[in-house]
Amino acid sequence: MIDLHTHSTFSDGELIPAELIRRAKVAGYRAIAITDHADASNIPLILDNVRRLTVSYAHFFDMEVLAGVELTHVPPALMAEFAQMAREAGAQIVVCHGETVVEPVAQGTNLAAIEAGVDVLAHPGLITEVEARLAAERGVALEITTRRGHSYANGHVAAMAKRCGARLVIDNDAHAPGDLVSREMRQKVGLGAGLTPEDIAQAAQNAWDIVQRARARR
Repeated sequence: MIDLHTHSTFSDGELIPAELIRRAKVAGYRAIAITDHADASNIPLILDNVRRLTVSYAHFFDMEVLAGVELTHVPPALMAEFAQMAREAGAQIVVCHGETVVEPVAQGTNLAAIEAGVDVLAHPGLITEVEARLAAERGVALEITTRRGHSYANGHVAAMAKRCGARLVIDNDAHAPGDLVSREMRQKVGLGAGLTPEDIAQAAQNAWDIVQRARARR
């Protein structure tokens, strides 16, 4: 399993990065990205510290660990600037906190993130067909999430992605140990969103492709 969207104590997660990695390994994950909530105020702080871990000793955990950020409640007009800031600060993966139906995310965030070329648009809520088609063109993965609340729109996201040819990934948006769900639960969430077993397998391959691309950013 691969999870491209997790949080540590560098934002609102409960676990320091080392424990998050260890618990993910024990839960059966072969790769995770640590993507704490970020804006211009803390991008360097997050990446300097998480990259210190990934460079120095994450290899002892026997799994792939990526240092990234989740751009969160960033004004759409600044999305491209902040995504570039994160890349220059060493982010191997950039996730954007999409227009979930359970938070007051600014309208236009989904579109701005896709245009900025983020790697993953997290919980994009009621994403439009225009946005989903652009995500397909730009290679931005849309997220099916196992997280309560954000998952309310999973069915819509899956349908739009399949209609428009956009890539999907399945993530936990983990903030606590219990959020690292099992393979069986990930499968159920995918099926519940209207995906086929083949779609779910493709989502896993999409995630692995992002991991491989991120390796070049070290």
